[in-house]
Amino acid sequence: MCTNIVYEWLKTLQLPQYAESFVDNGYDDLEVCKQIGDPDLDAIGVSVPHHRRRIHEAVRRLKEADETAAGLYFTLEPQP
Repeated sequence: MCTNIVYEWLKTLQLPQYAESFVDNGYDDLEVCKQIGDPDLDAIGVSVPHHRRRIHEAVRRLKEADETAAGLYFTLEPQP
């Protein structure tokens, strides 16, 4: 089993059984996972309706977190 950010994310959703299918289908980063739709879940093999809802809700939260953080940025200044 792969241990990466997508696996950890799916583990928090109590859906780690899909981690290998996610990675095999190119969803190996949360940025990519934010684009998941119903056809993608079909290809990954997520057919259980409440699993699909859980993933859709988590994707929505990822997108919201991006919007919240969009105004934050950091600049690195050289030390004197």
